[in-house]
Amino acid sequence: MRSSITRSLRQATKAVAAAADLVRRPDPGIVVLIYHRVGAGSGGQMDLPPERFDRQLRWLVEHHRVLDLDAAADELAGGTTVEPGVVLTFDDGTTDWVDHVLPALDRHRVPATFYVATDFVERNLPFPADGRPLSWAGVRELAASDLVTIGSHTHTHALLDRLPADQVADELDRSVELLAEHTGSVVDHFAYPKAVAGSDVAERAVRGRFRTAVLAGTVANGPGTDLHRVARSPIQAADTDRWFRRKVLGGLRYEDALRDAANRFRYRNATT
Repeated sequence: MRSSITRSLRQATKAVAAAADLVRRPDPGIVVLIYHRVGAGSGGQMDLPPERFDRQLRWLVEHHRVLDLDAAADELAGGTTVEPGVVLTFDDGTTDWVDHVLPALDRHRVPATFYVATDFVERNLPFPADGRPLSWAGVRELAASDLVTIGSHTHTHALLDRLPADQVADELDRSVELLAEHTGSVVDHFAYPKAVAGSDVAERAVRGRFRTAVLAGTVANGPGTDLHRVARSPIQAADTDRWFRRKVLGGLRYEDALRDAANRFRYRNATT
């Protein structure tokens, strides 16, 4: 009963957000999508069935311009107009990235950025909901693909708005060092854990180390976007094809506003 009510509330929220889009139409630009898991079997909202993900990729390739994060950053940083486009990103670092995500990207030739929380890989620590962490061999397999960009998601997935100032640099640098050591990658991109912006100290540290940093937002990014505050739209299991396509166009902003308010309460005592 409770799960049925929850599903109904999610769909109602999305419908209200879609109606709000009619009043305040989304601006065009580059939409950055957040994924976490595909086919991991957790049953969570951020774990998509593989067939759904494959269908989304097929539709994106047929109907939209899909580009990698570096190309998107180039366009956002230069000029006064931005052609609509889509960027795919993934957070955390679970085994389904190699088992399900990478093969699907290969089939459709779609690029993506993977933000790795390195402590989970280094110590083989499970993510929430029994998420199995990648091995370093798995990270290297991802990094070897011409479709993949590797980014940092901190070392321990620490929330940078509450991490003590004297620990911020090590939290970022440890992640970058491990990724460079194990993949040879130059790490230019960063995702704030739980899409929570950092303290002033943390934000300065992020800006000094990375070309881009991503948060939440559920809006398209237009010309002049601050590359260290790039908005992303989360793709959930509750997103039907209709809602997915609206998010690709920068829609359902109101849903993000409600989620942000809920997360402020939900994460008020969290540290990671």
